[in-house]
Parts: sequence; C-alpha cells; structure tokens
Amino acid sequence: MPHELTQTQLLGQNDHVQRYEQLEELRRAVHKSTLRKLDFILLPFLALLFLFNAIDKSNIGNAESAHFTSDLGLQKDDLNTSVALFFAFFVALQPVGAALGRKYGMVHFVPTCMALWGISTALHVWVRSRWQLYSLRIIIGCLEAGFYPVTVSYLSLFYTRFEFGRRLGLFYGQAAVGAAVGGILSYLVFSRFANEPTGGDQGVVHNGWKSWQVLFLLEGCTTIVIALIGFLWLPHNPRTAWFLNHQERKWAEQRIILDRVGELGFSALESDLDGVEIDEEESRGLLNPTKVASPSTVVTDDRGLTPHDIVSAFLSPKIFHILFCNILSAIPVYAFLVFFPLVLASLTDTSNPARVNLLTAPPNICGAITLYGFAWYSDRTRRRIGPILGGLGLLIFGLLLVVMLPQSKGWAVPRYLALNVLFSGTFIASPLTVAWISGNTPSPGKRALLLGINGWGNLAGLFASLIFHPKYAADGYIVPIWWTLFCVGVAAAGYVLFWRNLIKENQRRQFVIRDWDEEDLARENAEGLGPLKREMGVLEWIGTKLKHVKGLDKIAPVLERAIEGGREGDEKMTFQYGT
Repeated sequence: MPHELTQTQLLGQNDHVQRYEQLEELRRAVHKSTLRKLDFILLPFLALLFLFNAIDKSNIGNAESAHFTSDLGLQKDDLNTSVALFFAFFVALQPVGAALGRKYGMVHFVPTCMALWGISTALHVWVRSRWQLYSLRIIIGCLEAGFYPVTVSYLSLFYTRFEFGRRLGLFYGQAAVGAAVGGILSYLVFSRFANEPTGGDQGVVHNGWKSWQVLFLLEGCTTIVIALIGFLWLPHNPRTAWFLNHQERKWAEQRIILDRVGELGFSALESDLDGVEIDEEESRGLLNPTKVASPSTVVTDDRGLTPHDIVSAFLSPKIFHILFCNILSAIPVYAFLVFFPLVLASLTDTSNPARVNLLTAPPNICGAITLYGFAWYSDRTRRRIGPILGGLGLLIFGLLLVVMLPQSKGWAVPRYLALNVLFSGTFIASPLTVAWISGNTPSPGKRALLLGINGWGNLAGLFASLIFHPKYAADGYIVPIWWTLFCVGVAAAGYVLFWRNLIKENQRRQFVIRDWDEEDLARENAEGLGPLKREMGVLEWIGTKLKHVKGLDKIAPVLERAIEGGREGDEKMTFQYGT
C-alpha cells in the first residue's frame, strides 16, 4: 500500500512537471511572438517617424549646399539665425509639448504635429524673404517640440527597461540615418535637377524649379503621407494593439506592469499563462522593489497626467544635473546634423553640391552602427553611465584627430576618416541618457515630463548655430570644433559626478531604511508612507501663501493635491537608482 501511494504521488508530480513545462513552452511562445511583432511592426514605424523628424531638421543644411540663401538673395548669417530661432522655440516648448502629448496621447498628438510640420517644410519652396524663412523655421520648431519626449515615453509603454536601450538606440539612430538619407536624397535630387545658372540667377533648372525646391517639396510631402498613416497605425497602448492577438495583448501589458511596479503577480493574464515566471535573457531580473498602491494602477497608457507628476518632475535635482551634461554632450549632434555639408566643403569641390551631400552619408552610418552597439552593450550589462562615458571618450578622440590633422587639401582623406571616428561617438550619450531617465522613473506621467525637461538639452542646437558661424568656414570650422571639444570634455566630467552622486544617494537610502521593520518597508513600497516625514515643506508654505494672493489662489489646490499622499515611484526610500 505505501508503495502504491508513492507511485500515485510520483505520477501526480510528473503530471505537475509536465503541466508546468507546457505552460512554460506556451509562455515562451507568447513572449517571443509579442516581442517579434513589436520589433517588426511598431518599432520600425516609430523609427520611420523619427527618421523624417531628423530629415526635416537637417534639410536646410543640405539646401544651403545647393545655394539656398544666395538664390533667395539672403545673407549667410540668415541661415544661422533661422537655425537659432528654430532651436529657441523647439527647446523652450519641450515640456509643454511633452505635457500636451501626455494629455492627448501619442496617437493623436504626434501625427497631427507631423502633418503640420510636413506642410511647413513643403512651403519652403515658396520662400522669398528672410521673414518667411524665419516664420517657417519657428513654426516647425514649435510643432516638433514634443515629438521626441512623447515618442520615447510612448515607446517605454511597450518595452521593459532593459529591452529599452537597444530599441531606443535603433530609434535615436534614425537621427544619424536621417542625415545619411538626407544626404543621399540630396545627391539624387541635385544630380537629377542639376543647377544651371542662367542670367546671373543661380540654381535655375530647365523646368524653372531649383534643386533645393524639389528637395523641400519631396521631403515635406513624404512627411505628410507618413503622418496620415500614423493615425491608423499606432495603438494607444498594448491593450489596443491591432497587430497583437488577445493573449499577446494581455502579456504585452502585464510584463510592463511587472517591470515598472514590482511583484504584482500574473493575475491579469489568461489562466493558461497564470503563474509562469519570466526567464528570457533580456527580460530577466528587471523587478525593482518599488510598488504602487494597487496592482490595477495603469502604467501602460499613453494618456494621463497628475499634479504630483508635474511638481515632482520640476523639483527633481537630478534632471537638471543630467540636463546640463546632455546639453554639452549634444552640441556635436546638432552642429554636424545641420552644418556637416558645410564642414565637408573644405575637403572637396564645393561646385558639386551633389558630391558634398553624398559624402555626408558614410560618417552618419558609422554613427548609427556604433550607437546600436553601445546600446546593446548597455542593455546587456544593465548600465547606462559607463557606456555614455565610453561614447564621449570616442567622440573626444575623433574631435582631437580633426583639430590636430593639417588643414591642407593633401590631408583631406585622413581628415574625412577622422570625421568618421568623430561621428562614431557623436550619437551615444543622448539616447542612453534618455534610457536612464526612463528606466529610473516608474510613473509614466512624471517620466513624460522629465523627458520633456531633458528636451531642453536641444539648447545644444542653439549653441551650435552660434558656435559654427560662417566666418569660420574658410578654415574648415576648426575654432568651433575646438569649442565643441571643450564642451564635450566638461560633459564627460559632469557625467562622472552624476555617477558618483547616484551611488551616494543609493547608500543614503539604504542607511535610512536599515532599521525599518517589514511593515514599514511594506508601507513604503505600497504607498510611500514609511516612517519618514515627506519632504514637501517648501511647497506647503508656498501653497499657504498663494491662497491669499488674488489671481494665484487657484494654484494652491493644485499644490495641495500634488503633495497629499505618500512618495511615489523613484521618491520612495526603497527605490534604488540604476547607474
């Protein structure tokens, strides 16, 4: 009898193991199919959006290589002024664009703005004066302001933190690919619509169209078409993804909840996947001990913003430290995105704008490939600051080569190769900075706003337009490149300090909670209400004063709602920042 009982138990255990293996196989199949569809349907389309976002930023530099300003009777300085005006509005409105995108959702906000800036790009064909050029660049700057933070925040709704870096690298790499495509497209357009000066008017072709007009019209109309497709292509969240089946939608949402808010279990999954653990290489070990008050908390929707999100985002000291570093490290991104065709003019025949633009492609391709390699390594090691510093080191080496090599025509090939090295490190810091912010901000509303504030890093474009002044063109822009080298060096030092501060903050938090009991830790995890006074005294004082100021008294209730309750997300003492 005991022997028969043992056999029954063994048979039961075998059935349990077999059932578990079946569930594990099913779970793996759903996980792989979900990621595959996200990678081949959603991500490429988002990358295409960013590609044309990058093209519409850089096309004015391509157009200038085909005598854009001289055809219009404008000064060379007018191009720099238009670029500066673009970045002034583009930068200033970043948080506003992020907030509007979060309020109305990626699906409605981004395609609408994209269609409008595509129209503005096409309207460059009919520019005849300085004020028209300035107006169009300002309009495009306003419309593009929220694109990057909103799209990156949207992307984070579909990918876990350590799947995110390499996908963001592929996405952000479209800035480099866009510059390369813009260069190749310019080459094709300028070759087909070759300039034939007639009657002293440069750039007139057989059919009356100038080559830069064809370029603006082609790129603007293509942007409009892609934007219209976006209204139909993009889902609001995993639950509404048209390209996923019912099981995949459930899993796509649940895995983000697991990654963002901690040990919630698999209660939202279908019963045939219930209780199965994650074991994929790029999705393993992602859970942070931070939790939210309820497992039903929505972390996968592209809409929603609270007063607490706004206040905590703008009071975060870390965002302003990393913003300073990001501004300085991004100067070469925008400098070469816009002015690279003009830098190359010192190395080749300026009478052939098609060739100049074609030469912009290889360095940008080098930048895109290297960026993806660094992003892949960052995800694999689950580190952000180290790879950022590695990329800045490569960039500094490339800048040193460019400024140290002789300026004579006989050294054109080595200098061009040095520019390829420079570009290999140019695009790495910004997307990995964004990946750090996204991965260390569990609250999606606050995350969107932090990405918007980080968007002020595009001040680098304004500085680049001032540094790369036309008066330096004759010397191959060596003086601006020296200034760029200095800025990147300061940025690298700033990232080292940021890394050190993160380590100290994690140690401080561990020291604070070392004597807390399990109940205190559980309350802090769930509601941010551990035995530590909330540090919002200044806001409470401001709210009290505002109640008595006519016209501003309506702000006081907003502040009260922002500070009521406990700490959220990365504010919790149990949250440990990644490095």
